[in-house]
Amino acid sequence: MQPADLRIGIGHDTHRLGEGGPLLIGGVTIDFDRHLIGHSDADVLMHAVTDALLGAAALGDIGELYPNTDAENAGRDSGEMLSGAMQRVVEAGFHLINLDCIVFAQEPKLGAFKRPIAEKLASLLKVQPDQIGVKAKTGERVGPVGRQEAIMAECVALLCRVAPDSGGSC
Repeated sequence: MQPADLRIGIGHDTHRLGEGGPLLIGGVTIDFDRHLIGHSDADVLMHAVTDALLGAAALGDIGELYPNTDAENAGRDSGEMLSGAMQRVVEAGFHLINLDCIVFAQEPKLGAFKRPIAEKLASLLKVQPDQIGVKAKTGERVGPVGRQEAIMAECVALLCRVAPDSGGSC
């Protein structure tokens, strides 16, 4: 494998929290008294994953594909956006090796949701759950995350260029 055959992308997103639940993170609905605010369904983790994938393949970003100025994207399912981005990544000749993701939330505690989130992302991306790392960190009561004003997510994606006549492997 040549070094140019591997691509790394990073994605980041932040959404404000509003009163009333439930909370949607990584396609998983979490019983909580607050929700994320955004133009689409505001799934902060899916947005970060989408940007990481697009960035690794040098295909732009989520705002270019699904602008918040387009009424069609109001309330849009972030899973649909992620699937669309992944389709572009595959069409550009890349294969997902793995994702490593962090969700920054003071509350709720996300430990019990990490596996279901990994499974949901894996299903949308058509990979195995063990290719998706999900970690949760608090804000240590500092900044907008610590004050429970926002939830943030970051993700790193590793792609490889699919070798010609390889049957889809790198």
